[in-house]
Amino acid sequence: MAESAVKFLLDKVAPFFENDLQLLGGVREEIVYLRGELERMTAFLRVADAFEESDEEVKVWVRQVRDIAHDSEDVLDEFTLLHAHDHGKGLYSSIHRFSCCIKNMKSQYRISAELQGINSRIRKISEVHRRLRHKFNMAEQGSGSSTAGQTWEDHRSDALLLEKTDIVGIDEPIKQVVGWLVTGGSGREVVSVAGMGGLGKTTLAKQVYDAAEVKKYFKVRAWITVTQSFKLGELLVDMIQQLHKAIRRPVPEGTNNMNNNQLKTMIKAFLQKRSSRVILTTRKADVASTTSKESGGRVFNLEPLPQLESWELLCKKTFQGNSCPPHLEEVSKSILRKCEGLPLAIVAVSGVLATKDKSRIDEWDMVGHSLGAEMEGNGKLKDLKKTTTEGRVKSFRVHYLFREIISSKIRDQNFVTVAKEQNIPWPNKVRRLSMHTSLQYLQKNMSASQLRSLFMFGVTENPLLQTIFPGGFRLLNVLDLQSSPLNVFPVDVVNLFFLKYLSLKGTRVKTIPRFIGKLQNLETLDLKHSLVTELPVEILKLQHLRHLLVYRYEFIPNGFLHSKYGFKVLSNIGALTCLQKLCFIKANQDGGAILRELGKLIQLRRLGIVHMRKQDGKALCSSIEKLTKLHALSITSVEEDEIIDLQHISSPPLLLQRLYLRGRLDTLPHWIPSLHSLVKLHLKWSRLKDNPLVFLQYLPILLHLELSQVFEGDTLCFEAGGFKKLKHLGIGEFDELRCIEVQVGAMPSIEKLSIRHCKSLEKVPSGIEHLNKLKVLELFNMPENLVKKLSPHEQGNDYWKVAHVPEVYFTNLRESQRRSTLWRV
Repeated sequence: MAESAVKFLLDKVAPFFENDLQLLGGVREEIVYLRGELERMTAFLRVADAFEESDEEVKVWVRQVRDIAHDSEDVLDEFTLLHAHDHGKGLYSSIHRFSCCIKNMKSQYRISAELQGINSRIRKISEVHRRLRHKFNMAEQGSGSSTAGQTWEDHRSDALLLEKTDIVGIDEPIKQVVGWLVTGGSGREVVSVAGMGGLGKTTLAKQVYDAAEVKKYFKVRAWITVTQSFKLGELLVDMIQQLHKAIRRPVPEGTNNMNNNQLKTMIKAFLQKRSSRVILTTRKADVASTTSKESGGRVFNLEPLPQLESWELLCKKTFQGNSCPPHLEEVSKSILRKCEGLPLAIVAVSGVLATKDKSRIDEWDMVGHSLGAEMEGNGKLKDLKKTTTEGRVKSFRVHYLFREIISSKIRDQNFVTVAKEQNIPWPNKVRRLSMHTSLQYLQKNMSASQLRSLFMFGVTENPLLQTIFPGGFRLLNVLDLQSSPLNVFPVDVVNLFFLKYLSLKGTRVKTIPRFIGKLQNLETLDLKHSLVTELPVEILKLQHLRHLLVYRYEFIPNGFLHSKYGFKVLSNIGALTCLQKLCFIKANQDGGAILRELGKLIQLRRLGIVHMRKQDGKALCSSIEKLTKLHALSITSVEEDEIIDLQHISSPPLLLQRLYLRGRLDTLPHWIPSLHSLVKLHLKWSRLKDNPLVFLQYLPILLHLELSQVFEGDTLCFEAGGFKKLKHLGIGEFDELRCIEVQVGAMPSIEKLSIRHCKSLEKVPSGIEHLNKLKVLELFNMPENLVKKLSPHEQGNDYWKVAHVPEVYFTNLRESQRRSTLWRV
């Protein structure tokens, strides 16, 4: 994290030289020195971050660098504030401007003095920096290696390694793999270390790599980390550069212009006939087997630790090598069973157990219960991630144990302070504050002068900011007051020059004051589910605004329908050219002029429109054609029976991924089948005469399809070969629908099927038995006769058609919101 803090600061320093700010000589000199020293430290920080946990001297040095980066950022931001005031025009403004100049000169001298103090601290830690660089250079060469040997290592993943002491029984595997490496033929051989995550594959590979015998045998070594997001071409070029660097030869000309096959050929030629060896770690047994067989190499399969060695490791890490107290033995072994022999899991759990009171068995029980079934079964953590059907991550549930580890890390590195209980020690300088439930947990007389981010979650008291932080917090970047009991816009916000993100989501705020225009750096204004329905004209001054979200839903009692309320948009909305998200604007104003303005917002990625009228369709289509970066589009008609006219688009935005159309359609827009990036499509109130599935079934990556009051026919047919990628299908309010047919080969990937309010449907879809991947079938307010046929206890029923589906639900919201589970495997 220190590396990130320094890089962020260096980015902030650049404008001081690019924008020709009026710097006093002393200030300029101090900033130049600061930048130079931090640039020199950046490269080593990548290594230092990885060794923080194992080297106390490194840990202290990294903390000092991080503190200097934060303090420097504060000083530079204070300096920026001096030049940020707009004094206006006229005699009074001129006098005021002159007065401010005098004050600014005094402030610049003060800032220069503060920078001198910071640079004095930098000089002291620079000496430590030089000593640490020497120390780690020696460690990389190793005392047992030949002086001619050359190594290069990417330390970025070292923080994920287990220590050798964290794994019992590792000596024999090290000996075996080392033996494979130093024996064998003169050609290139691949030794693969395979096994599931958490077994210590990388640790074994690292111990082998650093073994004295390996260093002596191989004069050239390279340690290369392949991330999950790697680009093959960049990786291959990097390998070539590092290998040539190790043998002190120039990289062949034209390497950067080669294709992947040429790069692979060059690497193979380099490694062949040199008795070269490649160690590969992978979770995939087939990858390990294939790779090693092709080169005549070997595969070492790592297995989970047996029970005795697992217990030995737990005791070593939890009780510092001592035996387990008798009263904790049963609960400790229960926890150990859930780790299933994975060293990484055992070490992580042991780290938490080591902090618990050994006299309180209830604390240990709590750890055991928190694991629940999450580490059982296949030894994998399941259901941590909540995503939309199209794969966007909406939330991530962190396991209790890992949450404790993360919380400990962020406290140690002063990344964020969480206020959710009393008597918790706070750092002297809080930069990010997250307040939970109540303001009473806030430390009294806390200085917020360095505060950059403030979040509130579930706070029930009115957050009067000036009362909470009487000393001010004018360097704030992020202010999230969502769901707070606010009735009026917080006036203290007006002075937050650096504010980039403001959320009043879920508050009772109704109006936005004109001084919103002073927030010149604001990028996100989130007013979702507030009571705001229009914005002042001063909003157009926010030229950095990217996300403008103003809307709310009002749910109708049946739980599935809702009314969507947007806001009255300004006639010159096209002036906000940086906008990327704009939701939801009312279209029924100014005779279509507003919709024509949208064509100027060429950076838009998400656009939401309500109150759409038929006569404005042409203007909207003209603008949509210009929005080539659009990823999500939602259009709702002014009335349920109002036609949405979208037939005038000849060049639709081909990057469109999500499309929501709520309104009457004469025909399905002809351009929808050409949207090859579309993953989610919602159609409501369309009332089409022709079956829309014929036109939609070949959308190549469509994952989620919702159809409500879309078709007035009595039969829906999903044809063989159609909807190959579809995972979630919803069908609702087809009043005339009597039959749904699923042909063999249709929807082969479907996982969830929801059918609701189809009062004429007599039976479940014919062919549903062919949907082998179907996991959930939901029926909402469906005819009682249809539901009865699905019961396994009914004679002559349709149970056999859905017997393969793990979860089948029936919900009747007309009967006191009743939800019944027909069965759940």
